Amino acid sequence: MSEEKFVGVIDECISSTRFLVFSSKTQLPVASHEISVTNISGYEGWVEQDPEDILIEVKNTIVVTCEKLTIMNLSPSTIAAIGVTNQRDTTLLWDKYTGLPLYNAIIWMDMMTTQSIVNRFVNKRIPNCDTLDEQIRHLQYKCGSTINQYFISKAIQEERCMFGTMDSWLIWNLTGCINGGVHITDVTNASRTMLMNIHSLKWDTTLIDFFDIPEPLIFPDIRSCSEVYGVMTSGPFINTPISGCIGDHQGALLGQLCFTAGQAKCTFGSNCFLLYNTGRKPVISTQGLLTTVAYKIGKHSDPIYALEGSVLIAEYTFEWLKDNLWIMDIYKSIEAVENTNNIHFIPTFSELYAPFWKTDTDGKCIGVIMETTETHLMRETLEGICFQTKNVLQSMQSDTGHPVVALNVDGGVMMKCIYSGNFNDSHKKRKKLMGSAKEKTFISVIDKGIASSVYTRREANVIMLEGK
Repeated sequence: MSEEKFVGVIDECISSTRFLVFSSKTQLPVASHEISVTNISGYEGWVEQDPEDILIEVKNTIVVTCEKLTIMNLSPSTIAAIGVTNQRDTTLLWDKYTGLPLYNAIIWMDMMTTQSIVNRFVNKRIPNCDTLDEQIRHLQYKCGSTINQYFISKAIQEERCMFGTMDSWLIWNLTGCINGGVHITDVTNASRTMLMNIHSLKWDTTLIDFFDIPEPLIFPDIRSCSEVYGVMTSGPFINTPISGCIGDHQGALLGQLCFTAGQAKCTFGSNCFLLYNTGRKPVISTQGLLTTVAYKIGKHSDPIYALEGSVLIAEYTFEWLKDNLWIMDIYKSIEAVENTNNIHFIPTFSELYAPFWKTDTDGKCIGVIMETTETHLMRETLEGICFQTKNVLQSMQSDTGHPVVALNVDGGVMMKCIYSGNFNDSHKKRKKLMGSAKEKTFISVIDKGIASSVYTRREANVIMLEGK
């Protein structure tokens, strides 16, 4: 690596879009720009975003970041490769010939899919499956997920209809759109649709037929996380290869250097997502978890799998406390009391995620007495998140038969949970807690660098092992 090169990363998530440029020598960002994303909520429980707005914001972040590079006397031509990391489970449909979205992107938090629709699929007859449990297990074995209103894909019966996740939409547009745009997704994003067979890593006709997906729907090709998909066709990075793609939380798993089976990561963000590396063999959960593809670095490499569990409403709970109850100083509240004074607060404002998967739930706060203060409530909120996380970790251990050997944490709520002391207490027996967060974009730099010859495989391994 005698000559310093740079790698660009598009980081598209539910709350913001940003573009970062990393150095191949230091693996640190040298320039970036971020723009907030606006959600659309026409009805209670609906969460959507405008795909065209997101595309415009991605292009704007690239332009502004390039202006910053120019000020630093760095030419856009020094960018060797670009990659995408994105919010998973968000799906959209667009017209093959006009390039226009047929509707807003349906965000992963959306509750538009009602329980009646879920029940229609749950009660659907599957050959050689005599009981409801056998039907659910049959689908889970193929796609890794159980039937729940959070996971039902949405489709529109139009013959000009292209289907994809957010990465597919961005890459198709950036590589030419209606003029030869590349329609692809990677294994991590495809594994979240309930339509990809997690063993063959291909779209599964049985699953597609089961969910009544219309035949004319145009699916993206499923690729590995690290290979050249196409080149940018406009903007300051014209002809620069797009050579990497990974879902945000799989990216965080790798960004936290969880390369070995038994290692896990937990991201405390708007919600809380835990992924546990199970190695080359998928573990089908009996404890309410999901089986997903963790990553596949290169066309000819083996896929690595993970178990995943999520806790609904982490950071959003603190926003609720601030906006509705005017509890502002989180750290002061934690310091003010040593315990919760025996109150119990369950912030399930809409439903419980893993490992319980309960819909139509509401929040509960019990044990409130005259001496209860806002500081007790704040501390109990933090401890509640920690204990919900512990439930998921215990499910992971039950499914695999092995303890979690290392738990690496990141996200905006991370320090609040660690600061409470309860997170360390509830996990210290089996976990190695890593307090320093690593950007999910870190691994994007590496895998895009491999695909575009910024790094050799050996150099990439050294960087990963050193944990730079």
